[in-house]
Amino acid sequence: MPFAIKPKQTVLFIGDSITDCDRRGGSAPLGSGYPKFCNDLITAKYPTHQIRVVNHGISGHTVRNLMDRWTDDVVRLQPDWLSIKIGINDVHRWHMKVPDAMVSPEEYAQLYDHILSRTKKETKAQVILVDPFYISQETDPHSFRTAIRQKLPLYIKTVHAMVKKYKTRHVKTEEIFQSLLKHYPAERFCPEPVHPFASGHLVIANAWLEAMGW
Repeated sequence: MPFAIKPKQTVLFIGDSITDCDRRGGSAPLGSGYPKFCNDLITAKYPTHQIRVVNHGISGHTVRNLMDRWTDDVVRLQPDWLSIKIGINDVHRWHMKVPDAMVSPEEYAQLYDHILSRTKKETKAQVILVDPFYISQETDPHSFRTAIRQKLPLYIKTVHAMVKKYKTRHVKTEEIFQSLLKHYPAERFCPEPVHPFASGHLVIANAWLEAMGW
């Protein structure tokens, strides 16, 4: 499979803190995570492509927040490629019953479908969806981590359904990390289950690039 991204194209990454990675602070403009690694690796391997990479991740955001800023942060830019990774904040806030911020699996599915429908109608962007993930193998029934692990598949199921419905590319990050955890402790990739070290971001970037025909 040839590399999907063509010369001079614009690639937009959008999502939560895992995408953000201080892109509005000291690590501006791409952050210090997988969007930057993807950009740097593409530059190294395809120097004549001269693609434009944009990071619109915002820490703490849910799919509800993405819907609220879709015109400004996606449609206005008219990217050639759109990468979406959203969901772990939705899971946490639903489990914790955070007032006015809970995003149930049903709402997550509805709003994810809405933003992708808008993307198809209002842009020519090709889409790649990245599963939400949780880098843990906790099984204690009284553990908060176990509760999140049990709820996460309800949200991942929506991403898989959207991949099929909109015929997008797909990065199965939860599946990839769980496979790696059979060989390495979680601390190899993250300080806690949500926010990866650079090593974890490289796992995501590698899988993302493979999905693009790297």
